[in-house]
Amino acid sequence: MEFTHLDDKGRATMVDVGEKQVSRRTATARCIVSLPPGVLVQLNNGDIQTKKGSVFQTAIIAGIMAAKKTGDLIPLCHPLGLDNCHVNIHLNDEQEVVIDCTATITAKTGVEMEALVGASIAALTIYDMCKALSHDIVIKETKLMEKTGGKRDFKRA
Repeated sequence: MEFTHLDDKGRATMVDVGEKQVSRRTATARCIVSLPPGVLVQLNNGDIQTKKGSVFQTAIIAGIMAAKKTGDLIPLCHPLGLDNCHVNIHLNDEQEVVIDCTATITAKTGVEMEALVGASIAALTIYDMCKALSHDIVIKETKLMEKTGGKRDFKRA
């Protein structure tokens, strides 16, 4: 194993994907957001309505927009035209907000970073829209859940 974004002299470089084969690639990332009781009490029909609008619906749009801009945000990421991006938001059994972002592309490189950025920005959007109620909101974790279509598939147990 070696770092892919370093050249033979240890300098930062973009990975050359020119020789890779085009394949269908997907990645799903997850963020977990813990909302304090004062924010959770605002939940109504699976969403929170604020003066700025629907929190979860706005976060979904923000996540998709962010995934599409990943190449502009992370210096060595390839700019990609996604085939699809889907963001799903729900509460788990612990009453935490679970954000899943799945990005899909048919290309020579994967979409893990796009999925991670999409889930992260959706989480930050929820924070932004709810911070007037509490600053005790915690974005607990961000992680890759699964990816397919590259050198090796990955699925978190």
